[in-house]
Amino acid sequence: MLPADLQRALDAAARTSRLLVASDFDGTLAPIVNNPADARPLPAAVAALTELTELPDTEVGLVSGRALAVLRELSGVPPSVHLVGSHGAEFDSGFGSYIDRELLERIITELERIARGRAGVTVETKPASAALHVRNARPPDAEAALKAAREAAANWDVHVTEGKAVLEFAVVSTDKGEAVEILREQTRATAVVFVGDDVTDENVFRRLRRGDVGVKVGAGETAARYRVQTVDDVAEALRFLLDERRKRR
Repeated sequence: MLPADLQRALDAAARTSRLLVASDFDGTLAPIVNNPADARPLPAAVAALTELTELPDTEVGLVSGRALAVLRELSGVPPSVHLVGSHGAEFDSGFGSYIDRELLERIITELERIARGRAGVTVETKPASAALHVRNARPPDAEAALKAAREAAANWDVHVTEGKAVLEFAVVSTDKGEAVEILREQTRATAVVFVGDDVTDENVFRRLRRGDVGVKVGAGETAARYRVQTVDDVAEALRFLLDERRKRR
């Protein structure tokens, strides 16, 4: 059962004239897994998002740290869902900033050197960034790798994003909060519902306006006004919002 205050907030959002529903992917629609390539969203969540896109004056977006192509492949959502990858650097329509590819290659080379010999430390490359993942590493190796990466970044002109067991270095400056604001403008939304679990989602929560609904998934400090505990709760919240929105369309 969803918290009563969240139900009231979602009911109010469902009444807005133009609604944007946006969500993170990992830890929100899809359970966190050890191998990122194995992540898949809950079918109930995808079904609710898909049905929301079929309602009048209702738009849906996924805003993720994943590369756009990977997000498209893993999410399984229809083309009617707006996709934003790399923490807002990649939109369906392309990049909004110049990409320093020479710097990006230098970053990738250095991160791969840092990861070498440390089991469980991996490097993920994206079109505009590179990320050092330590979720599967022993704590001493994880701490040493993150420390070395932070020290190396002192010599890079990059945008650094720290998430759960990951440090990402982008050669374009952006964040999820800015990305959701762009989607709000593009869709002319009069209210936004955003759901996320990571520290990177706080950039969205802090920028939400009166009438918007921010939902944090799991434990931890947050600027979101509402909270649920699991990805199953997220699917339930999306279905609740869908049902309330359908009544008014």
